[in-house]
Amino acid sequence: MIRSARVRALLALTVIAVSLYIALTVPIRLGLDLRGGTQIVLQTRSTPTATADREATDRTLEVLRGRVDALGVAEPTLVRSGEDRIIVELPGVRDPKQAAEVLGRTAQLTIHPVAGTATDGTERAGERVLSDASGERLRLRAAALTGQQVKDAAARFDQESGAGWHITVDFGGAGRAEWARLTGEAACKPVGDPGRRVAIVLDDKIISSPEVAPSIACGTGITAGSTQITGSFDDTEARELALLIKGGALPVAVETVEQRTVGPTLGAEAIAASTWAAVIGTVLTSLFVIAVYRVMGMLAALALLCYGLISYAALAALGATLTLPGLAGFVLAIGMAVDANVLVFERAREEHAARQRPTPRSSLTAGFRNAFSAIADSNITTLIAAALLFFLASGPVRGFGVTLGIGVLASMVSALLITRVLADHAASRPWLRNRPHLSGIATTGPVRDRLLRRDPQLMRRPRRWLAGSAVLLVLAGAGIALRGLDLGVEFTGGRLAEYTTSAPVDPDKARAALADAGFPRAVVQTSGDDRLTVRTGALSDAQAAEVTRTVDAVAGGADRVRDELIGPSLGEELRRNALIALALALGAQLLYLAARFRWVLGTAAVSALAHDVLVLLGVFAWLGKPVDGVFLAALLTVIGYSVNDSVVVFDRIRELRRRHRTAPLPRITNQAILQTVPRTVNTGMGAALILTALAVLGGDSLTDFALALLIGLVVGTWSSVFVAAPVAIELQDRTGGRRKRAA
Repeated sequence: MIRSARVRALLALTVIAVSLYIALTVPIRLGLDLRGGTQIVLQTRSTPTATADREATDRTLEVLRGRVDALGVAEPTLVRSGEDRIIVELPGVRDPKQAAEVLGRTAQLTIHPVAGTATDGTERAGERVLSDASGERLRLRAAALTGQQVKDAAARFDQESGAGWHITVDFGGAGRAEWARLTGEAACKPVGDPGRRVAIVLDDKIISSPEVAPSIACGTGITAGSTQITGSFDDTEARELALLIKGGALPVAVETVEQRTVGPTLGAEAIAASTWAAVIGTVLTSLFVIAVYRVMGMLAALALLCYGLISYAALAALGATLTLPGLAGFVLAIGMAVDANVLVFERAREEHAARQRPTPRSSLTAGFRNAFSAIADSNITTLIAAALLFFLASGPVRGFGVTLGIGVLASMVSALLITRVLADHAASRPWLRNRPHLSGIATTGPVRDRLLRRDPQLMRRPRRWLAGSAVLLVLAGAGIALRGLDLGVEFTGGRLAEYTTSAPVDPDKARAALADAGFPRAVVQTSGDDRLTVRTGALSDAQAAEVTRTVDAVAGGADRVRDELIGPSLGEELRRNALIALALALGAQLLYLAARFRWVLGTAAVSALAHDVLVLLGVFAWLGKPVDGVFLAALLTVIGYSVNDSVVVFDRIRELRRRHRTAPLPRITNQAILQTVPRTVNTGMGAALILTALAVLGGDSLTDFALALLIGLVVGTWSSVFVAAPVAIELQDRTGGRRKRAA
């Protein structure tokens, strides 16, 4: 016991020390809304085979989005401007010129059989002549493979031979058979014959022309469906080439027409207000935990500070970009991280109340042991969603997956390692053993006492709760059907106007003036000392004129130099990928919960999750609030919270069913709900305090975000008790399980 405690303490100190070192030495990357960044304007150009119209520009934008993700730029903004321009905003890019070069390359990859060498430089019918890396001119036949057949490409370093960096290209589908045919034909030529070579061409330049190895049989070829591109690449060149090949070719050529630095979309006042809201909310949450759990609450608050340090260090180490919604989510996660501590302390209270564990330390040890399964299951389901969002989605949804995963892992380290080390040390002190009332776990708490006295039978008639939830769903559906969803500019596109001003303009003042004029969602950015950009939803000509008059009044004189329609920054492919990732995440969670709790409880948890999403959408429809990128982040947070809440209840149901195998499910479910209500109330209060601070003090930029999360908090708490549990009971009935009602 003593040895394991020392190992935990050493591990906790190591984690904190490494996190502190990273936090002090590695700066975190801030997003465009907090710091500004680089803006690159690309213009599509027609080619002999493709016209640079709106459709081609939209397809080009999606290819560019994949390249930006591969560059490691988190939270980028890409929008179509007019018919043939694309605006790319990249936060935290250190070398904008290099980024522009990578984005602007057409990356037309083709693979050709080599007919021979060209001595006179003339091209024969059906052939083309290009020089290889050594300057030798080769005659190439028609392309046998293109970049469309490429399944994957990766940069690798050959450590065994020391040959340096190369690119591995894998072909998929019909490309595997075509690659085998191409190399099989080349293998029939004598060694040293130019016809035994295969030329890999990128943007009309031979980047590699390897000879098929003598070990390859004539007519058989390379059947593995992969090849290597070798050359004198350094690590940067190899990675850029791999991402270009993997990302695919641009449908049309693009040209960089403008490149400049833009200011943040949120001014200093908005950032300061949000920071104060975060500080006050965190202090209130800590005070609440201390008031409920006393000494253990103080230690939990200290562990939460360590959680914040670990999360910040992880974001910095991974090079993640922190935006304002991400900052709000980071602060909210501090409030949510208290959940694991509350689970442990409530289980310790139960052990102490049963007089099975007479000392605070023995009660805590049992509390950590009994709460572990609930903590692990709830966090694993969230990690499944985060992993799928990261691997399958892109843009801001992928960035949210990174933040979510970091928060979950850091909260587990905080609760199961740091809190335990601190709590074990405090509980073993004589002054606390002699004063158990100071520990915070020697009493059952007022919520549990009241429930034990009243013993309400909540699950006696579960269909009543389902009927109430059905009414909520009908009202939510009516709001969506009658009022519709007010999609933000990220989903619908809108209008972009750029002005030159006679004097520098404070973006906060311009934003406030536009809000007073009836444009509260306008995104305002500065570019240099005399440029101001205003991005809004769809506007009529009269509304556009009103925007111009407002900017002119604030700036003391302004000329509009650009006025264009812009496409959505959350493009069709990004939305589709996000929905696919979300659907797969729900399916994966259902499978995991079915394996851990049986499929009845897993289906009930996912049903409660769908209920929460529909109700939140309905409330925003009735309120006329925008459904934009910030709302999307809030919705994903609500999904994670909803699953966590249901898992805690189901974990207790599973535990009670093992003890009372013959008891009817409604009675067990009712008992599980009553036993977990104190955890639900205390966790919800901690999160509500910090969200209220964000809603009241965070300014317009965070009001809708905090409102969505507050609604989701209430609805998620309701659904875990009054949707998931009744659905599980009804499913048990309908699938042949007999429900024995309490007498």
